Amino acid sequence: MGSMPSQRVCGILVLLSLGLVSFMPPCDGGNILVFPMDWSPWINIKNLLVELHARGHNLTVIRASNSLRIEEKSSFYTSITIPVNERKEIPVDDFIKENIQVQKGGASFLTILKLIKNFFSIIFETHESWAEVLANILDDKNMVQRLLDAKYDLVITDPAIAMGTILAKYLKLPTVFTVRWSTSGDGHFVMAPSPLSYIPAPGSGLTDKMTFIQRVKNFFYHGVVEYQQRVLLGPYYDSLCDKYIEGGCSIISLLQEADIWLFRSDFVLDFPRPTMPNIVYVGGLQCEPAQPLPADLEDFVQSAGEHGVIIMTLGSMVDALPEDLADEIASVFAKMPQKVIWKHKGKRPSTLGNNTLVMDWMPQKDLLGHPQTKAFVAHGGTHGVYEAIYHGVPVLGIPLFFDQYDNLLRLQERGAGKILELAYANEQSFEQMLKEVLYQDSYRQNIQRLSRLHRDQPLAPMDQAIFWVEYVIRHKGAPHLRTEAYKMPWYSYYSLDVLLLLMMVATVLLLSTFAVLRFLCCRHRRKSKTKQH
Repeated sequence: MGSMPSQRVCGILVLLSLGLVSFMPPCDGGNILVFPMDWSPWINIKNLLVELHARGHNLTVIRASNSLRIEEKSSFYTSITIPVNERKEIPVDDFIKENIQVQKGGASFLTILKLIKNFFSIIFETHESWAEVLANILDDKNMVQRLLDAKYDLVITDPAIAMGTILAKYLKLPTVFTVRWSTSGDGHFVMAPSPLSYIPAPGSGLTDKMTFIQRVKNFFYHGVVEYQQRVLLGPYYDSLCDKYIEGGCSIISLLQEADIWLFRSDFVLDFPRPTMPNIVYVGGLQCEPAQPLPADLEDFVQSAGEHGVIIMTLGSMVDALPEDLADEIASVFAKMPQKVIWKHKGKRPSTLGNNTLVMDWMPQKDLLGHPQTKAFVAHGGTHGVYEAIYHGVPVLGIPLFFDQYDNLLRLQERGAGKILELAYANEQSFEQMLKEVLYQDSYRQNIQRLSRLHRDQPLAPMDQAIFWVEYVIRHKGAPHLRTEAYKMPWYSYYSLDVLLLLMMVATVLLLSTFAVLRFLCCRHRRKSKTKQH
């Protein structure tokens, strides 16, 4: 009986939330141009597009002819396929092996330099390949006229590859970003004040509580990002702006002109930091209640009994770990009382146990939402981390590259997961950490607390995203939410010109005071000498 009032309150809140959604200002079906990224960022945009289509919007997606994930034919969008040259395959396996060698300290200085060079080469080649898409659009007068005649209401794009941003500027259309990264790292660093004293730079592996030495390290990592932006990518994008945008522009100012940033983040996971009014946080946008599993997979899961299931995946870019490490992981799984579902495309491990089901693909969201799932072994991609939070499943993370370590670090700081670095991964360390995540109640309790916090929002992330896209359509942009800081030179932004003026005034006052005092002292001495004579 004591719980009845709280149940009534919860029911009223649910009705109010539904009412908020149903009474949102209406928006006639908009005509939306989409310039997405391939690979995992496409998953996020795709979920948004499905919902926009369901609400009556007309969608056109620009894709490259060699796209790996973006389908040419779809039931919810029309595609424009741009012919481009075949892309080079990213040597992911070699990159992982070299990274392990560097982490273990067994790499020469030349190997480290080679790894850094290869990393920057991968980044630059990715931007170059998308620049080819942009050039094939804007150098084709018929294509440009086709885009102008379509009379789009806005452009949705991912600024990690900023070609869509340049296209939106060329077409003079409002822009909505679906974003985690920009050309210069974490998108926040482009838009919002980001003091390095407590905001960790991407890749630094630091938290928001830093010692002096850690702040020095943070400054160094931020310098690497600045080098990437100012030396590697900035001039390249600026040349594209000079070529296609009348009057030219800088890529940073172009990014800051965007109307709305749909940011794939939630402060349930991320560290608190300054933000801006046109940044809308939609972390976990793709999360939804689990759907029933296929019958054969459901039977396998249920056969685990009270011990439950462990699931493991390393994402879409990595097929398998190095063979020796895969064998050691399989050996640990074989000893566990749980059943294991492992997304693994490489050579079948020789130590694989009867309790382990190896699959080329698995319904990750539905498995994470299954009550039998007890732990999630993952690489730490943004999508997987938020799905684990949404469904309340503790994580043992094996970060490989990019932002994965930083994502997992935040989860570890919240007490909801553990990190096993590749350099120290072996049968003993993997077994020890897996058992910690499985059998120490604190990990499940902490991630379930995060799940409750993440779900406790007035509007779901998807509803927020839809609202703001339609808001931009209704009002033909959102310039009133944009800062004008990008129009200021850097010395004005940091008030260095004001400080210089104040220092000059202070210097003049001090010198004037000194001169007056010296004059008075000298005059007093002369009078004293005159009296003595």
